[in-house]
Parts: sequence; structure tokens; C-alpha cells
Amino acid sequence: MTETNKNLFNLDELSGYKVAEDYSDVRGWDVKDTNNRTIGKVEHLLVNKIAERVVYLDVEVDEELIENGNDTYETPVSDGVHQFLNKDGENHLIIPIGMAFIDDKNKQVITNQIDRSTFSRAKRFRKGDVPDFDYELNLVRHYKGDNTISGSNTVNEFYNREEFKNSFPRRERE
Repeated sequence: MTETNKNLFNLDELSGYKVAEDYSDVRGWDVKDTNNRTIGKVEHLLVNKIAERVVYLDVEVDEELIENGNDTYETPVSDGVHQFLNKDGENHLIIPIGMAFIDDKNKQVITNQIDRSTFSRAKRFRKGDVPDFDYELNLVRHYKGDNTISGSNTVNEFYNREEFKNSFPRRERE
């Protein structure tokens, strides 16, 4: 998580960027896994400036998920995707925008592809840090269970993947 070659920015730190009028601002909403179990709360929206859109939800992970995390590296690297070593204070993770949808009525975000055990084994980061591209790439591999995912020729081509297509439905005007 370095400042060099930074390609993600917190929406709040960018002047001229805001949640579009016809979309819900999901910051502060609960995040549920595919089995409707709580993962945490959306704290920030992460933007790629070249793509000019939100590409990740920055989620503050529920303490219970951290406490119930599994042993790290329980799967040998040779077996493909494996668990990460998390340190004290690392209580945030990101979710690609296209791997979730919103429930406006109940003010929650639901991941339709990721379960609680996958989240518990995911590499986390400290509040205030912005993930670097290596972290993004490894986490998408982890979520998808696919070690063949690569970073394309450029970082920005990476955001053309299905995982980054905005699945959030537009809010109906009242």
C-alpha cells in the first residue's frame, strides 16, 4: 500500500467527484455476504480517476469476522489461491463494485458472489491506507478463486473486467 503509482482515491478526497444524483450513497450501510451474514459496513468509496468511476467499496470489517478468521496459509501456495497473513489493526477490505448489489429498502449492500469464509481469509489493510494494484489483483484472484487473473497491459484495463461493472441499480425517483 504505497503512494507511488497510486491509482485508487477515496471519493471524499477528490474535488469535483460525488455520488451521482440517481444513485444511493451506500457509505455507512451494512455489507452482507451471499448467505446474508454481516461482513461489515461500507466506510468509503474508492475511485479510479482514469476510469472516472467508483470501482471498490472500502469496508470496515465486522470484529466477529476478524476474530473468527481461519489460520493463515492453511492451503499450500502450490494448490492455488491461499489465505493471507493479517496483522493487528488491519480491519478493512475492498469489494469490487460489480460483485455487489444494493438493497435500497433495507439500506444494505449484498455480495452475490462472496461468502463469509472467503472474506475471513481475505487480506485486509489499515483504515486510511489505500490499496496498491498488487493488493487489488491478489484480492480479486482470492474472491474469484482464480489464479489466472492477470493485470492486463495496463492497470486501467483491469477495471474493464466484469467485477468492476456497476451493478448498482439506479434509484427510482420519488
